[in-house]
Amino acid sequence: MKGVVFTEFLEMVELKFGLEVVDTIIENSNLPSEGIYTSVGTYSFNEMVSLITSLSDEVKAPMGDLIYAFGLYLFKGLGSSHPEVIENYTNPISLLYAIEDHIHVHVKKLYPDAELPTFKILDKSDNSISMVYSSSRGLYRLAHGLIEKTFEHFNGTATITYELLKEDGTEVKFDIVQNG
Repeated sequence: MKGVVFTEFLEMVELKFGLEVVDTIIENSNLPSEGIYTSVGTYSFNEMVSLITSLSDEVKAPMGDLIYAFGLYLFKGLGSSHPEVIENYTNPISLLYAIEDHIHVHVKKLYPDAELPTFKILDKSDNSISMVYSSSRGLYRLAHGLIEKTFEHFNGTATITYELLKEDGTEVKFDIVQNG
C-alpha cells in the first residue's frame, strides 16, 4: 500500500482521537516500518490491518465503521492532492462511472505498483448507478465512504446500498441513487 494512505489514516486518527491514540496504536501494532511512513513509500497491507485492528481495540469501535470513516476522510485528501482528476467531472454519477477508465488509469500512472480494486458497472442512468466492487482486500466500507463523499463534493446526497456477493467482502454490489 502506498505510504500516502498510511499518512492520511494516521492524520484521521489524530484528528478524531488525538495524538496519544496514534502513538498507542503504532506501539501496539508491532509494525516492521515502526510506523514511519513517507508518502512515496510502499508498505505491507498487513501493517494497515494491524493499525486498524489496534485502533478498533483502543477506541472500542467496529473495524468496519473505522474503515468507512477513513473512506469519508480520504476523499478530501485525494481531492486536494489530485484536483485535476475530479475537475473533469460535473456530477457524481459521471465521476463514479469513470473510476476504471479514467481515475484508476491516472492513479496507475502515478503509482504503477498500486493494487486497486475494480468496479464493474452493471447499470447507469442520469441519477443512479449499480456497480460491483472487487478487491482481495475487502475494503468495500472504504469504497462506501469515498462514494458518499463524492456526492457531498458535488453538493448532493445519495441513497447507497450494498450487498455482499462474497461473505468476506471481496466482491460487493453497490446500488446508488442520487437524492433530489
